Amino acid sequence: MKYARLTPGAGFSPVNSFLYYFQRLVVLLPLRRMFVRSGRAWIRSRQGKGQNALTVNSRAALDLLSRDGYASLGNVLTAEQCADVRAYMATKVMTNRHNAAQKFKIGDTPPDTRIADFDLPDILGCPHILDLCNSPLLLELATAYIGCKPTISQLGMRWSFPCDEGESNLQQYHRDSEDWRYFKVIVYLTDVGPNDGPHVFVRGTHTEQATMRLRRFDDEDIRQRYGDANLIAAMGTSGFAFAVDTAGIHKGQSPTQASRLMLQIQYSLCPSYVYEYHPEPYGGALALDPYINRLMVEPAPRK
Repeated sequence: MKYARLTPGAGFSPVNSFLYYFQRLVVLLPLRRMFVRSGRAWIRSRQGKGQNALTVNSRAALDLLSRDGYASLGNVLTAEQCADVRAYMATKVMTNRHNAAQKFKIGDTPPDTRIADFDLPDILGCPHILDLCNSPLLLELATAYIGCKPTISQLGMRWSFPCDEGESNLQQYHRDSEDWRYFKVIVYLTDVGPNDGPHVFVRGTHTEQATMRLRRFDDEDIRQRYGDANLIAAMGTSGFAFAVDTAGIHKGQSPTQASRLMLQIQYSLCPSYVYEYHPEPYGGALALDPYINRLMVEPAPRK
């Protein structure tokens, strides 16, 4: 997805800049909760309450996500579905996250590449992705955690490769600040063990008051402050998914053995104004909720 220009210069978006930094500046938790309650009420008045009562699985995930900031969702795609995704994306061009001039397919990945992202149109056209984003389990959880009908505000798919050169901010402990209220569902599309770049989350840090300035944290400082028992390393076979509130401290560990392919779906209260949105035409067979999906796809014109 394309980032909006939030500082003065060519392509500067003053509206995005104001709305993004305004929510960043409001760090006092009681004040943030007040804005979230107001936003929920406004959306409910126009879109209704969203999904019906939670299933047992959704309730269990909600309780864990609320308490710890992390909840395992089990395998939400089969091994065969993950193979479909990998085969489809093998024909698509991706971009080196740290060198936008480098574009390549998976078979031609330069050896100094750490992370490479696929373009949104290719992700949206990939088998199983939109179906998963709109599955009852994920939408029930998103509606309950956000407190109203959610918005899919970010969708990404990226490879992480074993690489000794350079470094990536994504592979250092940090917090995100995407919206007033949001969380992400991360789906592994390859098997991920301890040496394959697992996502690591610091339990309970999503409830802490963040600072106005986003920063990176040293691994040893995190271990000393929170203890190893509170470091959750997410591992599983292809298709394994987890929900995580990335307002808490987290990182994507750098793989040292096998490359990792992952899908990331973000559900939020509002659009995330750090991005520019250009919805893609959609004429598929899925009955997509137009509000939830409005930033990603738009229905094809009727003939």
